[in-house]
Amino acid sequence: MIYDIAGLRIAINNRCKYTEMFCKAYLSEDQNSPVDLTVAVTNEEFYEEKAQSEGFSDGYIENICLYRAICRQLPTLERMLLHSAVLSYNGNGYAFLGKSGTGKSTHTGLWLKNIDGTKIVNGDKPILQSTEKCFLAYGTPWMGKEGLGENSVVPLKGLCFLEQAKENTVVRLTPAEAASRLFGQILFPQDAENAAKTLELADKLVTEIPAYLLRCTISEEAVQKSFEALTGERYVSKNLE
Repeated sequence: MIYDIAGLRIAINNRCKYTEMFCKAYLSEDQNSPVDLTVAVTNEEFYEEKAQSEGFSDGYIENICLYRAICRQLPTLERMLLHSAVLSYNGNGYAFLGKSGTGKSTHTGLWLKNIDGTKIVNGDKPILQSTEKCFLAYGTPWMGKEGLGENSVVPLKGLCFLEQAKENTVVRLTPAEAASRLFGQILFPQDAENAAKTLELADKLVTEIPAYLLRCTISEEAVQKSFEALTGERYVSKNLE
């Protein structure tokens, strides 16, 4: 079947029905025109993943392998996977990044709760595309364990790296500082061409997109700090309206 994902036509040759249900919101109406990518999972890849994913269904395991296969081919098409949660606010995208357990889901949840006009594009595995004018952030079927996201695309306007702290502070990062934090959140393909292109895209991302470090608690004040830094707007609490 052919799916429209991240502005690409992708033919997914799956063996299990799981992926067809999982990706149904992205199924292309045009099943005949040429595709940009074709992916399938080898037996070796499947059983290697299965050995590390005890207790999961074959369909789920194949699905993981298929997305990895897609993402490894993206860089030469000016795209890459970014482990992050991307929110849209008034039509612009903001990516929140951090190691597991730093409160990424909690912080973005507070944005959704406290800021009108906020939606979640993808809660865990969006795809970014570099264009002549900007970076675009796409929703994908792969949205993390919470399953939060939608089939949409927004121009990316900011990166926000999260760290837990006892007080809320936000600082602008230099491109070099942002790059050192970014590398843990991207997938590096195994082949040299796509790996080199990934580095090129990552460098362009931190050069063109403002990046911030938010040291934060789980609080509305933390939302205020990140909102004002990323959007340049004044935060108005719903509780004070």
